[in-house]
Amino acid sequence: MSKGGRLQDKVCVITGTGSGMGRAAAMLFAAEGANIVGCDVNSDTAQSTLEAVKAKGGNMVSLHPCDMTIRSNVDRLMSLADSTFGGIDVLYNNGSMAYFAWLADMTYEQWSNTLREELDLVFHACQAVLPYMIRRGKGSIINVGSVSAHIAYKVLPAVAHMAAKGGVVAMSKQIAMEGGKHKIRCNTISPGLVETAQTRAFINTPEWFGPMSDKLMLGRVGQPEDIAPLAVYLASDESSWVTAADFSIDGGSTGW
Repeated sequence: MSKGGRLQDKVCVITGTGSGMGRAAAMLFAAEGANIVGCDVNSDTAQSTLEAVKAKGGNMVSLHPCDMTIRSNVDRLMSLADSTFGGIDVLYNNGSMAYFAWLADMTYEQWSNTLREELDLVFHACQAVLPYMIRRGKGSIINVGSVSAHIAYKVLPAVAHMAAKGGVVAMSKQIAMEGGKHKIRCNTISPGLVETAQTRAFINTPEWFGPMSDKLMLGRVGQPEDIAPLAVYLASDESSWVTAADFSIDGGSTGW
């Protein structure tokens, strides 16, 4: 990678690097000069991203398989970043998993699994990274919310997903307040409908995609590469006075 990128020599922990938005972020962050510490529950896809970043000349290590709902794995991830690159500058909490069902049909197991795999893992990572960023004297935490923290879609059975992502957005403001005295910033990115392995089957279902597409002002589904540049901005020193903010990046879905 060429020198002088927007994230030159920053140590960036990115979760869920095996595919989708996490993979796109790993590639772009590395291109901007960052040292990447990735992880994913899927070892095969995580290894593929690791090889792709290295093939482009980027610096990256990866912990996989890594279930971020297990606190010991989270601690191992932060330790890997510290032992490999000497500290942590950025935490991008991208990885998560949601379970969808209508309120009348949702089991408590689906509800609790969604909270654990979308909200609890963000708590674990934010808490675990804190001492490393305090030691660094600054840091940027980027948490992934969702437009579902703000609006409901009539074809999306998202009661648990909305609760979890609403929690991420609210929690991030508290983390920003507590981190301010340490020059630790915390912001959220709230994507709209982005094509990923988890959403592709739904997007290809006309009766589901029709009502969803009606909310897209720009007339197309988002791609993981549409999200990564915003994450680069929030990770970089360009956003040094930006904290406790939530950025909707949704093709206009929340605008009408």
